[in-house]
Amino acid sequence: MYLCRESVTRLNQHLVLKGQDVSFRINYWGVDPKLTYNPVHRHSSFEVCYVLHGEGTYLDHGILLPLSPGTFFVSRPGIDHQIRSEAGLFLVFVCFEVDEGQSSREYVNQYVTLAQYDQVVVPQGETSSSASLWKTLLVPEEKQWAVSSSAVPLLAHTLLTSFPSLFLPPKEAVKRISKTSLIVLQQAKTFIIDNLEKELSLEMVAQYLNVSTRHLSRLFSSGIHENFVTFIRKERIKQSTYLLNSSNLPIKEIAEATGFGSVHYFTRVFQKETGMPPGRFRKGS
Repeated sequence: MYLCRESVTRLNQHLVLKGQDVSFRINYWGVDPKLTYNPVHRHSSFEVCYVLHGEGTYLDHGILLPLSPGTFFVSRPGIDHQIRSEAGLFLVFVCFEVDEGQSSREYVNQYVTLAQYDQVVVPQGETSSSASLWKTLLVPEEKQWAVSSSAVPLLAHTLLTSFPSLFLPPKEAVKRISKTSLIVLQQAKTFIIDNLEKELSLEMVAQYLNVSTRHLSRLFSSGIHENFVTFIRKERIKQSTYLLNSSNLPIKEIAEATGFGSVHYFTRVFQKETGMPPGRFRKGS
């Protein structure tokens, strides 16, 4: 079948996937040969899973859905979910987000739509291009048949771009939130991401976009299922995580660059979100 540890190690070498029209930041790739249970939880990013073997259930926003071999399912940002299986599921999965600053509006809107759409499970997806791509990315027991390492980034990027068409019907219209509101939400998110070092408030962003604070707050709640403050905190954690991994900046400068201000406050929030202080996270990365 597949070598799990080798597959995970190789895939997690590629946490930034850049393309001409859309780029992604990967939180993690995973392979679990016998997942039986995880607690009810939520992500701030997308997590797409593919069942290679086994039977189980997926709880999404209070709705219980069946899982079987060949099934794809997506955990949308901000939605409570849980996986259960008596005998265990052989799962492959990836948790990711669109790099909105490096992506076209067309692609960003596809993933915004995916976050709104209620069809979170695709059964019998084993003949899809997404399934073929995922299997190609895994390291088989006969290692000599593994795809070359140089091909992994392109294949992984293609896999992630295949997800909207996998889950969304053709020409899916955004129903829960108008196109104009989507644009405003996108502008708000971009403004926040570009200004993390500042003291951001709902009033400040609403004034910049010339909308009411109530409308902007409602856009975050209905558009990404997170409140305004939570979104900012998680974006600051993501950016600080990136800087800890990719730079030699002192922790004090990272705290300032991501809007936390003091090292003490940064350390407290970072440890609460990740389970470890920034210094230890950097040493382990």
